[in-house]
This record gives sequence, structure tokens and C-alpha cells, in this order.
Amino acid sequence: MITEIGITAGDIWHYLDHHGDATLSQLVVNIDRPKDLLLMSLGWLAREGHVILHQEGSDYKISLRR
Repeated sequence: MITEIGITAGDIWHYLDHHGDATLSQLVVNIDRPKDLLLMSLGWLAREGHVILHQEGSDYKISLRR
């Protein structure tokens, strides 16, 4: 499972690098992974300081930390 989380974290990072900031809803639609796996991977990226999360209403905006 840890490997899947890491691979998905890479998918998220590459998506944000190519498309810029995105909402969680956009990631769920555009990255073909289960939402639970996306959330675990986002947590990993946030904990490692690679992304910044901001709540926007009922959604979250995710940005790469540059």
C-alpha cells in the first residue's frame, strides 16, 4: 500500500506541475485513482512540505510549494 501512496503522490505532483493549482475535486476527476488513495497521498505530500492546502468553501485548493 505504501508503494501505491508514493506512486499516487508522484501523479499528483506531476499533475500540479503541469496544470498549476487545482482543487481536490479536480484531482479526483483527473487522476484515475480512488479518492481515499488521493487523500493519503496528499497527506504525505503535505507532511513532507511539497504542497500547500487551503480550504475554499467545501473544497480544498492544492498548490505546489515552490
